[in-house]
Amino acid sequence: MNPTRQTSALAITSLVSGILGWTLLPFLGALVAIITGHMARREIRAANGQLDGDGLAVAGLVLGWVAMALTLAGLFIVFAFLGGLAWFAALNS
Repeated sequence: MNPTRQTSALAITSLVSGILGWTLLPFLGALVAIITGHMARREIRAANGQLDGDGLAVAGLVLGWVAMALTLAGLFIVFAFLGGLAWFAALNS
């Protein structure tokens, strides 16, 4: 008889937060996905085969890191654009 393996709640949280990071909560969802994804992977490794969900945790981590990278790149682009406008305005005054 095989023992029943349970899915890590942190892994599920990571995946759901990663999805929310792309939809309703861009920065906060990504941050929660990254933190809980790392916590879930550590929890799964420490459980010695009693917990499932490593794939869910990895998916949450990927979604979180990509959303975070795009958010930071978008902020950089916005600030670079606004800085360029300010520089252009200073040149023409």
